[in-house]
Amino acid sequence: MKRTLTFVAALSMALTLSAQVKVSIHETAQDQPVIPAEIYGQFSEHLGKCIYEGIWVGPDSSIPNVDGYRTDVLEALKALKVPVLRWPGGCFADEYHWMDGIGPRENRPKLVNNNWGSTLEDNSFGTHEFLNLCEMLGTEPYISANVGSGTVEEMAKWVEYMTADAGSMAELREKNGRKEPWKVKYLGVGNESWGCGGNMTPEYYSDVYKRYALYARNYSDNQLYKVACGASDYDYNWTKVMMQNARGNMNGLSLHYYTCKGWTGSKGSATQFTTEEYYNTLAKSVEVEEVLKKHFAIMDAYDPQRRVALLLDEWGTWFDVEPGTNPGWLYQQNTMRDAMVAALSLNIFNKYTERLKMANIAQVVNVLQSMILTDGARMVLTPTYHVFRMYNVHQDATYVPAEYSTGSIVSAEGRIMEDFSVSSSRDASGALHVSLANPYLDKSVTVELSFDSLKPKSVSGEILKADRIDRYNEFGKAAAVTPAAYKDAKVSGKKVTMTLPAASVVVLEIK
Repeated sequence: MKRTLTFVAALSMALTLSAQVKVSIHETAQDQPVIPAEIYGQFSEHLGKCIYEGIWVGPDSSIPNVDGYRTDVLEALKALKVPVLRWPGGCFADEYHWMDGIGPRENRPKLVNNNWGSTLEDNSFGTHEFLNLCEMLGTEPYISANVGSGTVEEMAKWVEYMTADAGSMAELREKNGRKEPWKVKYLGVGNESWGCGGNMTPEYYSDVYKRYALYARNYSDNQLYKVACGASDYDYNWTKVMMQNARGNMNGLSLHYYTCKGWTGSKGSATQFTTEEYYNTLAKSVEVEEVLKKHFAIMDAYDPQRRVALLLDEWGTWFDVEPGTNPGWLYQQNTMRDAMVAALSLNIFNKYTERLKMANIAQVVNVLQSMILTDGARMVLTPTYHVFRMYNVHQDATYVPAEYSTGSIVSAEGRIMEDFSVSSSRDASGALHVSLANPYLDKSVTVELSFDSLKPKSVSGEILKADRIDRYNEFGKAAAVTPAAYKDAKVSGKKVTMTLPAASVVVLEIK
């Protein structure tokens, strides 16, 4: 039986209510989906200091680099096992003309980034720099093509330039230093075409999409996975129209969902927030589950075989920028609250991969809910980075269903969320991984894991927590939020028992 507590009641009863959860992990369940690694995807836009300083400093920089890519960020991303990286936008994509970013860097035209702070960019990071980065990281590139201000011919030639092994575009690519074509799987045909990508209606865009998609050709043995621009948040009509009109022409349909207080006025501070604001943020983030299910239902009505995937290619928290920074750069700090959002969200995404095939958090460096922050030559890893690194054990693992009963928390805004979160999977070696999150600020949760037939022999894990929920990692200081070994899980017969501290994330490996 579920217990539902209002926000005030949940706090006032903290001293008398002991949170306990029993989880039945059905490791013998058959025909379970594999969790695509792309669920743990990243997003890199020409926005603020994401590309320039964040990823790219140029080969002549005093900041240590490998062929222009800053060494510390490169190594951090390798450890993260980034499966897919989306580029160049975002809103920037629909003003980006790819031919400005090829050839000798000193000859490339400069660009005013009208979307994000009117920053002057020199185009020194272009197609070669991005695709070479993906090769260095072992990452699948996800290219967002310009539909808003571009042409069909421009997009078609870009695809040819990247993937053809013969012809004039291949010759141009070789002239610019790359003989072999790249492998490019994911092609987004426009971005937010309902807004910054063209202010289109879904009826109009569906026709535009089909036209552009037609001319996105496959060259050599490269097979494009074509992604149509999908809805924002709760716009179910956009999904309906796209499925009605263009489902036969797409492999995937995108969706954007941000945990944001609102699009007008203050979005709230990333680091200074009340208990009420903490629970409001978490409750808004997990509302993505209902949003996903409603979009899935529409897609199922037109595509019961689930041939078309849903790609949540922008998600994450969005707060006010840090004081004193360019408002157009969307630079925000990243606290343990953001880590909780990441953990709760990823546990949800793992459940729905029969239709959800990719998710790309916004963004990878220095923008919104980022993995990494830089300040000149300095770098810190954020709490969200640590969640993604801990959770990468779920990539390409077989989903294992878990059954449990929880209580509920009702936020001050009236949103309802479960007071516990868990996800489990089995990797190729047979090891079982269980990720757990306790969102309560004021009490621990006692957890008992039981299994269908597994008799655990060993259990190990990591925990991420902080002494305060608003802690974050600062430049030049010891990290306030970093993972540690978790030693409180105990094996007893066919069960594993543990206690999760308040506001903590734990990932276990059970053998």
